Amino acid sequence: MEQGGQTIAPEHFRRVMGQFATGVGVVTYHTLGGPKGMTANAFLSVSLDPPLVLVSVRKRARVLGHVAMGDVFGINILAHDQAEVSDYFGGRGGAVCPAAFRNDQAAPLLAGCLAWIVARVVDLHPAGDHRLMIGRVQALEARKASPLLYHGGRYFGE
Repeated sequence: MEQGGQTIAPEHFRRVMGQFATGVGVVTYHTLGGPKGMTANAFLSVSLDPPLVLVSVRKRARVLGHVAMGDVFGINILAHDQAEVSDYFGGRGGAVCPAAFRNDQAAPLLAGCLAWIVARVVDLHPAGDHRLMIGRVQALEARKASPLLYHGGRYFGE
């Protein structure tokens, strides 16, 4: 990557960006083989009216093969005790999902989370090696708990 005539190494960029503390979420979606998910910390609210959220997804991520314009997906904001859930959906966990799926909404959601959002894809934008998936919020809820935080390649929680 070049900036002002300098080449910026992707590893260096990732290390510097890792200094920004974020919450941790899992994007969930339906497939023919059942519910699936991916860990995402590049997630944010875009608009209050209408209520819109954005998730940044790597172009080669499996979610893009299952979620397209008009499809519904879930965002599960993880609680402090769900690092194992983040690892599982980030491809660093075991063979068995450490959280049960709730199927009481149009998108599969994970039990035990701090908050849940169900959104419908209203826009997809290319952005380098990622796609920005914008969803209009259809439903949401939250509970009282401490969040799982991520900073400098490590989890933090109470």
